[in-house]
Amino acid sequence: MTTISDIRPSPIAGRWYEGDPKKLADKIDRLLAGASLAKLEGEIVGVIAPHAGHIYSGETAGYAFSAVKGKHFSLVAIFSPLHNYHTAPVLTTAHGAYQTPLGEIPVAGEILERVDSKLREEGIELSRIAYDQEHSLEIELPFLQRALQGDFKLLPFMVRSNEPKILKTLAEAISDAIGNEGCLLVGSTDLSHFHSEEHAQELDEVTLAQIGDFSPEGVLMAELTGRGAACGAGAVAAVMWAAKRMGATHVIVLHHSTSGKTTGDFDSVVGYGAAAILK
Repeated sequence: MTTISDIRPSPIAGRWYEGDPKKLADKIDRLLAGASLAKLEGEIVGVIAPHAGHIYSGETAGYAFSAVKGKHFSLVAIFSPLHNYHTAPVLTTAHGAYQTPLGEIPVAGEILERVDSKLREEGIELSRIAYDQEHSLEIELPFLQRALQGDFKLLPFMVRSNEPKILKTLAEAISDAIGNEGCLLVGSTDLSHFHSEEHAQELDEVTLAQIGDFSPEGVLMAELTGRGAACGAGAVAAVMWAAKRMGATHVIVLHHSTSGKTTGDFDSVVGYGAAAILK
């Protein structure tokens, strides 16, 4: 019988981002400081950020998380894709905390149970997974650890479904379970994958326009029709529907880039976008 550790160890530290705590903190701080943001009108409800290795998408991620720099949230709900196959439409962790080189982040177990209960009432399985290798959720954690003021608890969701009914139900379950707790929503997604720089710009423009229009339906439709692309389309749509229920009124796109800037290869790039959701 395998015993599940209460702490999820990082499978990507030292590969996708710096494994040394000081180097990681310094790197994140530079990325946050390098983001030049105009004043955002309204209260931050959520952010959308990319999830490639920090060397590729860190600049753009810095824009997303600089929008919440110095702010305190007692709870952070992250919605990411799950890149490996699984039968469940939505997954969460079986561990009690996530570990990064910057320390441990406890999972908000009681709230997670409330979300699970509400989803089960609607016939939706929230599957718990141990020792997952998913990078798209974890990659955001060091940014949160450096940007936010004080400690926070985590609600981790890995979303495989792009079905609007399931995503809306998830959004409702989360917003109801959170109640009046101060919560930041984070949607983790990259944009187009492995197109030329020119074509990537076209695809990303469509998806970012739907994000800027605060249209979860539009994000899903862009992915479905191929007019745009986002590997975390379902995660982003769920975040947007949850944000709407929490009073959010508008989205501001903060930054866009591609991997070509880092690799010098403009024949096959990955797109990255950052946005802030406000009320």
